[in-house]
Amino acid sequence: MFDKFRQNRAADPAVAKPDSPVLPADLPAAEADGENRAARNRRRKLTELRQQAHQQLLETLNLSALIQASEAEIKTEISNILKNLIPRQNIAVSRSDRDGLVEDLYYEVMGLGPLEILINDETVSDILINGPEQVFVEQGGLLELTDVQFQDEAHLRRILQKIVGSVGRRLDESTPYVDARLPDGSRLNAVIAPIALDGTLVSIRKFRKDKLSLDQLTFLGALSDRMATYLRAAVACRLNVIISGGTGSGKTTLLNALSAYIGKRERIITVEDTAELRLQQTHVGRMESRPPNIEGKGAVTQRDCLRNALRMRPDRIIVGETRGDEVIDMLQAMNTGHDGSMTTIHANSARDATSRLENMVAMAGIEIPLGALRRQVASAVNLIVQVSRLQDGSRKITSITEITGCEGDVLTMQELFFFEHTGVAPDGKVEGHFAASGVRSAYSDRFRRWGINLPADLYGI
Repeated sequence: MFDKFRQNRAADPAVAKPDSPVLPADLPAAEADGENRAARNRRRKLTELRQQAHQQLLETLNLSALIQASEAEIKTEISNILKNLIPRQNIAVSRSDRDGLVEDLYYEVMGLGPLEILINDETVSDILINGPEQVFVEQGGLLELTDVQFQDEAHLRRILQKIVGSVGRRLDESTPYVDARLPDGSRLNAVIAPIALDGTLVSIRKFRKDKLSLDQLTFLGALSDRMATYLRAAVACRLNVIISGGTGSGKTTLLNALSAYIGKRERIITVEDTAELRLQQTHVGRMESRPPNIEGKGAVTQRDCLRNALRMRPDRIIVGETRGDEVIDMLQAMNTGHDGSMTTIHANSARDATSRLENMVAMAGIEIPLGALRRQVASAVNLIVQVSRLQDGSRKITSITEITGCEGDVLTMQELFFFEHTGVAPDGKVEGHFAASGVRSAYSDRFRRWGINLPADLYGI
């Protein structure tokens, strides 16, 4: 699809960069300039036509009745409006142009405008917008520029207001940044002026409509069969798990996959800043934090939600991402009868993840001796799963590490599985393999008490 966009962009002089004009060798500069002006004039008239049709749609259509109308009926009405407007523009509109205008206007009224085609494309995992004229997507782990554009800054803002307004969030000069979610669960972050200097910045993290299972992740090469077997056992016997990794490394995807092995009779409470977890159980209570209102009041933080969750008789508590003072209550929950709780954290290794926990406790203003804090971390956290996004765009579990205790002021850990990076193939793909360290799990007795017998060769012994 995006190959076509790029071909159109290259073929249309109207969208070529002014500092690098595309001039055929046998075409004089004057003629090329004339064609540029003609193309820009045609594009301007098509934009005016689209804007006028959109305004007339808003004025004439009964928007509340559109909910009951079919897509074909709405497009027919849009087509009729265009037939009346086109003669006034003094522009020749081909059938394909008219069909494209009908499609664009339908998405303007019923969807998310130019974003709709990208939202519906399942091969796109991220949408990144740098102002109205630059829309990038990530496909297969790699970024590429598309030919999707907004009419202007106001058009982009209007689409954003439709999204954030539907979930009770605000985006204006007094609140120039926002986290929100789309109806399909995709996560959106937007920043506008005066914070964004060169136009509105938007990032949309899409989530697959089908939930990836641990078996599918194994098939895709994100982890080995041994690692999957161990993680199933760890979740089933209620080890406390932290999933660590960088932005876009697949932490939430793995958390959703691991949730499949939580017992069906257990009560789960989830706490998130922006609801994006899609657990595979039926007995799930979901909680989401809330930003302050226009008066700066009414904020509900993740820590507020977590404190309330402790009173809701949960068997397990799952925090979408631990990033602030809620870390204190998360560690206490893991220590006080909520075994099997899980969360994600931004860190580059298992050791970094424990340091991040300590830093968050310190930033919360809690004065606690380092040795006591590390003993609490060692008691609360059993397992750290490190996920990484490699240079070829692939996502893999690069380490599974157990926290085995605390000797003095030092946390003791043992790595059970890891990904060994051996090189890069000529096509840019990362080469390597998963391996076991040859160390038996410190929780082997616990596995056996839960009726799970993992063979010694699982650990490479």
